[in-house]
Amino acid sequence: MKILVIHGPNLNLLGTREPEIYGTLSLDQINSSLKQLAVDLGCEISSIQSNSEGALVDAIQSARGVYQGILINPAAYTHTSVAIRDALAAVDLPTVEVHLSNIHKREEFRHHSFVAPVAVGQISGFGLNSYLLGLRALVDFVSDMNKS
Repeated sequence: MKILVIHGPNLNLLGTREPEIYGTLSLDQINSSLKQLAVDLGCEISSIQSNSEGALVDAIQSARGVYQGILINPAAYTHTSVAIRDALAAVDLPTVEVHLSNIHKREEFRHHSFVAPVAVGQISGFGLNSYLLGLRALVDFVSDMNKS
């Protein structure tokens, strides 16, 4: 099983960007933890980070036929991008949305997600564990789907 991990805008600054909200782990550390968990779960992951909405849409569209699921932290595009939402709907791959912080406890504009309605689930507020729980949930979901 192959999973595409997508990191949205400004996540390349993790570790130094607002550590009181996002923690002190770098994106490389998050990706390393995900790779280790993927080995334990018996799956492969590929990761991409971009600050460009178009690059994220291209990555999502390119996932069809290559990956069995998408783990995505759309970051700020969560609340603004119909294009990312539409790309996820179009490729019709199981998707789990994750966030380091609890977006529902933050500013009101962060409470709405365009991605959530096309995702199988959303996990937020657990820092690195949001990603790890999301990967576990996605692998389980895809495995169960393949049994049907």
